[in-house]
Amino acid sequence: MRSIWKGHIRFLLVAIPVRIYNAIETAEKIQFNQLHREDYGPIGYDKRCKKCSQVVSNDQITKGYQYEPDRYAIVEPEDIAKVKIKTTRAVDIIGFVDSSEIPTTFYDAPYYAGPDGPVSEKPYALLREVMKQTGKVGIGKVVLRDREDLVALFPHEDGLVMQKLHYPNELRSMKDVPELDGATKLDKNEMKMATMLVEQMVTTLSEIDTVDQYHEALKKLIESKIKGKKVVEFEVEELPRLDIMSALKKSLQASNRKPMVKATAAATKKKSLTLVKSEAKPKAVKRRKAS
Repeated sequence: MRSIWKGHIRFLLVAIPVRIYNAIETAEKIQFNQLHREDYGPIGYDKRCKKCSQVVSNDQITKGYQYEPDRYAIVEPEDIAKVKIKTTRAVDIIGFVDSSEIPTTFYDAPYYAGPDGPVSEKPYALLREVMKQTGKVGIGKVVLRDREDLVALFPHEDGLVMQKLHYPNELRSMKDVPELDGATKLDKNEMKMATMLVEQMVTTLSEIDTVDQYHEALKKLIESKIKGKKVVEFEVEELPRLDIMSALKKSLQASNRKPMVKATAAATKKKSLTLVKSEAKPKAVKRRKAS
């Protein structure tokens, strides 16, 4: 694993050398290139002005901030270059807070923070264990790529995770979501049944099926293309529309076992994906029925 940044975790007079690593695996992400159907040549971006329909070159392109409809403040590259944040090569911890104080919507990209050499192993382990015992999360700021990011630092397994946080001004308010006012009235019986259903569905994360089915289906599609197959069909499961009480009753009746656990040989299966040759009759691939 290659580090993307090297610096220190610093709070008060303590400075711990660390290296930062991407925690998200991007190699497994399937990406498509646009190809010319006639000769399978790659397609580039059509740099065409929507106003005059003229194709423009890179040196004819600038940036503009739209502050009113059809009105822009022009921002040249040299203007942006002037906006620089002082880089200290440190994750400056401002303070430690309870994790419950950080709204879930604040969390963004995660990174792993590891010790940078033997000299940092002891203070690194000390910070990790102190945060484990106190249950606190470090909040700080760091400049990774010419921008000052707000970050949270917390222990995870035998190491530390540094997770980018959204600034409050970047997030929309939940109050702006339409029709929330109408979702406040609750029926006592429905609430009781819903609670029973949740209690019956309690499980552990390790038992949850966390496989990206769409990613797996894309892999099968690509493999079939490579082998010369041409027809790949996806069946979308239609969910029945029921009133909430009926849905709760049916869910409770069907929840004799923990839902969404990893598939077993004895599990009941349901159609989800059809993968066939163009000349063959489509045959559904069965999978376990979700509760």
